[in-house]
Amino acid sequence: MATLRAVPDPVSTSTEEPLWRDVLGEHLRSLRQERGETLQETATRAGISMQYLSEIERGTKDPSSEMISAVAGALGSGLGEVTEAVSRRLRTPSRTQATGQVLALAA
Repeated sequence: MATLRAVPDPVSTSTEEPLWRDVLGEHLRSLRQERGETLQETATRAGISMQYLSEIERGTKDPSSEMISAVAGALGSGLGEVTEAVSRRLRTPSRTQATGQVLALAA
């Protein structure tokens, strides 16, 4: 009968860490949704296109600090607040990273 056991994760590398732009996008989307706003409403106030804001939220663009500041401001936040929130998320290790182990079947 096979049982599960924890073994060291040989593939646990920094590539498992989320990228700054992904976490930033998730955070900005969360702020926008908490306000009940559409992409268009937020983008208009930030002075950017809806498409660009969508790309930021999906983590496909690496916006400049000026763009992050504009979007944050449109969402009632600031560059420092957004940076701190994203940094906190990046410092929180995932379960696999925290343990350095994966579950494997033992024969």
